[in-house]
Amino acid sequence: MSLRVPFRSSRTSPLRTRAAVLAAGLGASVVLGAGVAVAADTTAASSAASAVQAQAAAQAKAAKTAEVAAAKAAAKEKAAAKAKAKAAAAKKAAAAKKAASWVHPVRKYTLSAKFAQAGSHWQAKHSGQDFAVPSGTDVVAAHGGTVVKAGGNGAGDGPAYGNAIVIKHGNGTYSQYAHLSRIDVKVGQIVRTGQHIARSGNTGNSTGPHLHFEIRRTADYGSAIDPVAFLRAKGLSL
Repeated sequence: MSLRVPFRSSRTSPLRTRAAVLAAGLGASVVLGAGVAVAADTTAASSAASAVQAQAAAQAKAAKTAEVAAAKAAAKEKAAAKAKAKAAAAKKAAAAKKAASWVHPVRKYTLSAKFAQAGSHWQAKHSGQDFAVPSGTDVVAAHGGTVVKAGGNGAGDGPAYGNAIVIKHGNGTYSQYAHLSRIDVKVGQIVRTGQHIARSGNTGNSTGPHLHFEIRRTADYGSAIDPVAFLRAKGLSL
C-alpha cells in the first residue's frame, strides 16, 4: 500500500507572496496618508497660532502707540494751559501793580464836565475832569508825592478854583484838586498814594458840589492834559 502525498500547485506560493506584498503596500500607503494628514493639520494649526500672535502683537503695538500719543497730547495741553494761566496771572499782577501806583481821587462818583469841554463857566475850555460827589466826600492823593500848593484862591491859580491843592509826583507829573470844602495838608508835606488830603466842596466857580481834578505838566494853570486818558493809561477804569 502506497502513501499519498498531497499535491500542491507550485503557483500557490507566488500568488500568496504577491498578495502579501500588495497588502503590505496598501497598509504602508494608509499609514503614510495618515501621517501626511497629521502633518498638514499641525502645520495649519501652527500657522493659525502664528497669525493670532502676530495680530495680537500688532494690536498691542498700536495700543501702545496710541497711549504714547495721548500722553504727549495731554502733556502738551497741560503745558499750554499752564503757560496760559501763567501769562494771565502775570498780566493780572502787572495790571494790579500799575493800578496800585495810581488811584481814583474820590470814590462813588459820577463823571460830569469833561476835559477840554467848552462852556460859559470857563475862561477858555474846561481844564480838568469833574467828579460829581456830595460835599464832604473824602479826597485822596491820586499818587504819592509832595504838596507844592495848598490854599484858597485856587492855591495861586485864581479864585475860580476855590480851595485847591497841587501835588508834585516823582515822575514830573502834577495833580490838582479844586473846589474843596476843606484842606487837610500843607505845602511841603509828603503824601502817599491814596492818602486823605481834603474834603470835596462847592467853592469857587462851581455850580454844584464836585471835585475838579487835573493832571498837569507843571504846577501852574495852563499845562493840563486829559486826566481821564492819563488815569486809564495807568490801569484805572473811569
